[in-house]
Amino acid sequence: MEKLAIKGGKPVRTKPFPSWPVFGEKELRLLREVVESGVWGVGGKMKEKFERKFAELQDAKYALAVANGTLAIEVALRAAGIGEGDEVILPSYTFVGTASPVVYVNAKPVFVDIDPETYCIDPEAVEKAVTERTKAIIPVHVAGQPADMDRLTEIAETYNLTLIEDAAQAHCSEWDGRRVGAIGDMGIFSFQSSKNLNCGEGGAIVTNDDELYRLCWSIHNCGRELGGEWYRHVRLGGNCRMTEFQAAILLAQLDRLEEQSRRREENALYLTERLSAVSGVEPLKRLPKVTRHSYHLYIFRYLESEFEGLSRDRFIEALRAEGIPCSPGYTPLHRMDFLNGRVSGRLENTERACYREAVWLKQNVLLGTREDMDSIVEAIEKIRENVSQLL
Repeated sequence: MEKLAIKGGKPVRTKPFPSWPVFGEKELRLLREVVESGVWGVGGKMKEKFERKFAELQDAKYALAVANGTLAIEVALRAAGIGEGDEVILPSYTFVGTASPVVYVNAKPVFVDIDPETYCIDPEAVEKAVTERTKAIIPVHVAGQPADMDRLTEIAETYNLTLIEDAAQAHCSEWDGRRVGAIGDMGIFSFQSSKNLNCGEGGAIVTNDDELYRLCWSIHNCGRELGGEWYRHVRLGGNCRMTEFQAAILLAQLDRLEEQSRRREENALYLTERLSAVSGVEPLKRLPKVTRHSYHLYIFRYLESEFEGLSRDRFIEALRAEGIPCSPGYTPLHRMDFLNGRVSGRLENTERACYREAVWLKQNVLLGTREDMDSIVEAIEKIRENVSQLL
């Protein structure tokens, strides 16, 4: 019997996975350009250039760069006219920044369950949650996998609802050959430190709608009119603008995104093939119309019954000890009283994912080699074969 690392044995690996973020001379050069330009915010060229490039990347007519992804959702909600008394349907299995903007605009988040095989929002649960107060749906492309945008678009059109995609983790992801974000009325992205495209903190809104873009631009820029006078404010807005420094880093990061995205997806598909042959773990299902998956996270389901009842959290401790960085991921938003949300139905799949099943690997792990992917499988198999040491 091989001794597990958590019990003092030799770990499967001690070599670290690739570090994040990746940067180089171009980031330094563009940052220096901003410093020397003397224009660090309004009036600079980096932000405008990034917005054009990012809109093109995501198959959108417009992109608006903002300070972070949470603000991006708030601006989008305000542009859609969401406010007091309105309800917004969203999954409970997501980051708190998806729901808190709903509260900020005095609307009520309505939490629904996820598909147990994809962890994306369940469209049928969405439709059951619609009331006369419902004004919007925020599907989350969890881990980079697009939600079922065909069915969600159908529901939004049937009930005349605004569809705002939370694509914070889904840079370059595609649904049926189309980049996510502007499939709905609006979509938001995050450029926070951990994201596949990052600048420390940042976000963006994308849309194909002229009027929604005009409203988002105004709201993110202190209520000014696009093309209007500087001190003419026509609506309540805020300073949500991205700085030139953030935009400069993003422009440099864009150069690496395509190759990094390709490598993540290749390694994820290989890891899925390997893990599919291991009893007790199940990679999340990839929907047939997902033509590209950004894999901001690689998530697999842990089945404790196949590990003699060993808890998911104890399994994670053992896997970390073997040199595999991993985590349990989210806690359910519907359990957070300060969000004051309404729960539609029994969120059994969400609860099971959060407390018993989900195991996360971060995107930088997928930037490694085939041998690195093999070590993940080896560590899981080692724990399974020696699970009695943990019982």
